[in-house]
Amino acid sequence: MSSPAPLIKTDDTLLGMLRALLGHQLIELRYEVGEVALHVRREGLVQTMAQLRDEGYQQLMEMAGVDWPDRPERFEIVYCLLSLTRNHRIRVHVTTHEETPVPSITSLWPVAGWLEREVFDMYGVLFEGNPDLRRILTDYGFKGHPQRKDFPLTGYVELRYSEEHKRVVYEPVELAQDFRTFDFMSPWEGAEYILPGDEKAAPEAPGAPTPLKADEIKGTGDPKGAPAAPTPKTTERPEQTGAGAKANAEAAEPVDKAAGRDGGHP
Repeated sequence: MSSPAPLIKTDDTLLGMLRALLGHQLIELRYEVGEVALHVRREGLVQTMAQLRDEGYQQLMEMAGVDWPDRPERFEIVYCLLSLTRNHRIRVHVTTHEETPVPSITSLWPVAGWLEREVFDMYGVLFEGNPDLRRILTDYGFKGHPQRKDFPLTGYVELRYSEEHKRVVYEPVELAQDFRTFDFMSPWEGAEYILPGDEKAAPEAPGAPTPLKADEIKGTGDPKGAPAAPTPKTTERPEQTGAGAKANAEAAEPVDKAAGRDGGHP
């Protein structure tokens, strides 16, 4: 099963409909690996999205940002739309740079307010018409935009709750991830033991274990084929038992009496 729902094939009729619908607002239409990508003009974004919504792409599933530092308009905003009637998805792409805002589509999909705030927080893209364009993932007073390719990895602060001070504290960012060592056998780093459930990760001897044959299981004394109990260890002389001759005589006395009752034999 290649898809969780019946797969609607994208044919030339659908692509032609999209070209005719968007008209001059369409810059490029690409159909690759079974997905349709529409690159549209930034100033006509709201009109384009309204046309696609009315044509059957009712749901805005996701928004994402992409940073291309070498391009004149380095930021690319990607809108993922879903058509419930066609069971089909398309992507809408627009580009911009740091100073030029992108028209907000919160008038079409109110959920876009949260998604636009995320793109603004991570990339610094401005959205004209968003009624509440604030940071949503970083903390208060954070400077910079972490998903930009030129964002420095050091020199910033992070916050955490300190049990010692009983408050939120700011500390320099420490990127110790690259210097950690990982023990893939156990979730706890540096463990010298094997936790229950991790036995399968222990190294085994080469080759598969040889199972018992049918004739090896028969004659064990158990009708179900279970192995018989081990034979108790015996000794040749009383002193080898560790208890001496007296203990052996006491242990053998009931047996002697029983033998005498049966026939007087020792």
